[in-house]
Order: sequence, then structure tokens, then C-alpha cells
Amino acid sequence: MSSQEAVANLSINAGASVQSHDEGIESGTSLWLDAYRRLIKNKMAVASAIYIIALAIIAILTPWIAPYSFEDTDLLMGAVPPSWEHWLGTDDLGRDMLTRIMYGARVSLMVGLLATVVSVVIGVTYGAISGYIGGKVDSVMMRIVDIIYVLPYTILVILLMVMIGRNIYNLFIALGAIQWLVMGRIVRGQVVSIKKMEFVEAAKAAGVKNRHIIMRHVIPNTLGPVIVFVTLTIPAVILEEAFLSFIGLGVQAPMSSWGTLISDGVGAMEVYPWMIIYPCLTLVVTLFALNFLGDGLRDALDPKAAKD
Repeated sequence: MSSQEAVANLSINAGASVQSHDEGIESGTSLWLDAYRRLIKNKMAVASAIYIIALAIIAILTPWIAPYSFEDTDLLMGAVPPSWEHWLGTDDLGRDMLTRIMYGARVSLMVGLLATVVSVVIGVTYGAISGYIGGKVDSVMMRIVDIIYVLPYTILVILLMVMIGRNIYNLFIALGAIQWLVMGRIVRGQVVSIKKMEFVEAAKAAGVKNRHIIMRHVIPNTLGPVIVFVTLTIPAVILEEAFLSFIGLGVQAPMSSWGTLISDGVGAMEVYPWMIIYPCLTLVVTLFALNFLGDGLRDALDPKAAKD
């Protein structure tokens, strides 16, 4: 064998060795991709996500796919049990229950989502500022949170509703303005640990303003807990709105939410049980689905889960 052939064979063998070595190396993955892979292994979380997405689509398309208008009444027919014409029956005014539940989903989901957005904006901003500045400012800000936190939640919402007026938009603000307390504490704890990391110190050394450090470096690294909190706050807000509507302080007629439907059904539950069964069942399934999804996201985004 000539020297040239030997060198050629050595190059081929070296290339094959490098190729096999490269094939043995697992391609790198991001935190979000790893979290997604862990999430899809959780069957309850995936099923819950499918249910919530389907419910949201139905709520959005309700004006076009609802079998009847939410204003349609038939006093002569009154309350009738479920039938082929009215799948979930009608209420005492002859209104189709399926239609009312679909329109109630629009209101309940909208209240839950928008009030949660308000709480996230306030909580993330407040917690990030408190945790990043630290010192006496942090102590004062957290004491304010502690004082508000010990006050009865429902009383605070009712007081806010009385002060700013009773309508659907003020309900978003009132619910969100109280729910941010837990988010503020969560974000503050995350920021206290993040601000000591090298990339934050490097940004400070480079002369980056504190406002930009908080917005561009600190807050984005708290997104994991924030996402989990959102999925757990939405059902809490929906339940709180249902309670307020049940006692007559929530959504006002002619709009209806699941809470108002349950309130209407309580008075007739012994005679017309379907008026309370179906709204309650829808509310319970939705709350369970949101909580299962929140638990799944929490497990998926937990860095310790990657070691299991």
C-alpha cells in the first residue's frame, strides 16, 4: 500500500469516526422545548388544554353558532326539560339553556382572562421593582402587600365596585386589582435571586439603566412562574366572578355569566333541576381543566423535573 493510499484510508476512517461521534451527541434543546416535551407526556394537562381551547373557540363563535338568540323568550312554553329541540332544556322564561351557557362562557372567560391580565401587569411590575431595588423600599412595599392581603378579599372587591361603579369593565379592574398580591410576592422572590446573577451584574457594569435591566433582563426570566400563576389565577377569578354574580354584584342583566345562571337556577332547582345542573357542571369542569393545566405547566417548567 502506497503512502497516499494509507493517508486516504486514515482520512476516511477519521471522518467515519467523527461522524459516528457526532451522531452519538444529542442535539441541544432549550428550556421551553424541554418543558413542552414534559407537558405533552401529562395526559390530563393535554386533555385539559384541548378542552379549554375548544371552549374558547365556542365562546368566540357563539353569536354565529348558538342555536337561538340569548334574547329569545317564550313565556307560553316556559321551562321545559332537555329535548331534541332544546338539548339542555329552557329556563322559566323559555330561554334556551344551551345558548345561555354558551353566552355565559363568553362573559366568564373574558372576565377571567382580562382580570388576570390586570393582575399580572400590576403584580409583575410591583414585584419586579420591589425585589430589584431592595432595602427599605422593598420592606415598605412588601408591608403594603401584607396589609392588603389580610383584608377580606370579597369585601375589597365589593368596595371597589361601589367606588368605581358597577359594570362589566369595572369588574375586570376590581378583580384584577386584588388578585395581583400573590403575583407580586412570587415575582419579587424570583427577582431577588435573579438580580445577583452574572448577566445582571454585567448589564450594570455596562451602564445600562435600571429600568431597561428590569424590563429586558429581569422580568423575561420570571416568565415560567408567571405562566403557571396565570393558569391558576383564571379559575380563581372565574369562581370569584361567579360568586359575585350569584349574590347580585357581578354581571348585570341582560348579560349573563355562569354565576348568574347558577343564581337563577337555585330558586328553581327543586322544580327545574336542569337549570342549575348544567351551568354548575360546565363551571366545575372548566375549573378542573384550568387547574390540571396549571399543575401540568408547573411540573413542566420546574427545572428539577429535567433531572428525573
